Amino acid sequence: MSRYTHVIFDFGGVITASPFEAFNRLEDERGLPRDFVRRVNATNPDDNAWAKFERAEIDAASFDTAFAAEARALGHELEGEAVLAVIAGAVRPAMVAALDTLKAQGFTIACITNNVPGGKGIKGAGMTRSEEAANEVASIMARFAHVIESSKAGVRKPDPAIYLMMCEALGVEPANCIYLDDLGINCKPASQLGMHAIKVTSGEQALADLSAALGVALP
Repeated sequence: MSRYTHVIFDFGGVITASPFEAFNRLEDERGLPRDFVRRVNATNPDDNAWAKFERAEIDAASFDTAFAAEARALGHELEGEAVLAVIAGAVRPAMVAALDTLKAQGFTIACITNNVPGGKGIKGAGMTRSEEAANEVASIMARFAHVIESSKAGVRKPDPAIYLMMCEALGVEPANCIYLDDLGINCKPASQLGMHAIKVTSGEQALADLSAALGVALP
């Protein structure tokens, strides 16, 4: 029997394809250096435009302007609205099937997602741009026992507080949790708190690692 009773998922880059792929396409279209968006977001990471937006400290219009200023300071022109327009990734069907398998096997599943407030074309927790996509994300979110969104909680990963907030809501110890995220910086605090952290590089790899940790066959 696995000692793990709860599996906590990031959303973007885990349940959906990585937004970094979309960022790279945007960079190619604009003639920008590869991974420039990530570079902007990694500069002053706790207090830059992206961090403030994910904590709902600024709105979309302010983000658009602030991100553009940060990009300009690093030598290139790129408005924040262009980044928001491409951020929502395609849902990975195998990951959604795995959620259903886990629930059927008696595991509790939950989600911690860094996201931004709705408005200016942004719909729902998955930061989608259409009603159809927003409805798809909503149906996935309904599977979770609990969801924490940074834009509603006012705290964002990798702040350890957001992981502890989830454990308190679920009534579980970190040691009984598995946490999946596509960013190592977000896996680190989960691991330090005692969770079994899985860094996601692809849907296939994530399911293989999760299956091995739980001793459960996943699709």
